[in-house]
Amino acid sequence: MQTFAENSDVAFGDVLLSEQQIRGNHNPGAGGWPTIRYFNKETGIEGANYVKKTDDAMCTELGNEDYMFSYIEEAGNTALCSVASGKGCSEKELGYIEKMSAKSPSDVLSQLVRLEKMTTSSMKPDLLDWMKRRTKILRQLSEAPTNEEL
Repeated sequence: MQTFAENSDVAFGDVLLSEQQIRGNHNPGAGGWPTIRYFNKETGIEGANYVKKTDDAMCTELGNEDYMFSYIEEAGNTALCSVASGKGCSEKELGYIEKMSAKSPSDVLSQLVRLEKMTTSSMKPDLLDWMKRRTKILRQLSEAPTNEEL
């Protein structure tokens, strides 16, 4: 996934079980091949299985760039859109970054808290996606050093 090459939150690995044995509770092959697992701070060393979003075969589902990008962002708790550089951002995201960058840190934080509290069960998929993208932008903005810290 060349698209994420400069994203330090993401790394890809491949294990060939005939050459490398796996220890622990990873259970490779459970549910078929290939076995897709992700590892992050929440999952720890045990990792977690990929959960399919459609009825398609896993290779078909993850062959779709939109699903693959969404999976990487979700599992890696990262965003393709970089607030710092603007790389990977849509025009809509760039506009939101510009708007929220002008706000105070407390305003950014309160907006982040508001979005994180929103219930998502009844949201249309496109609205849910935009809410998640705004949340990722706000997280990046809230972690960015302020002018006083520079």
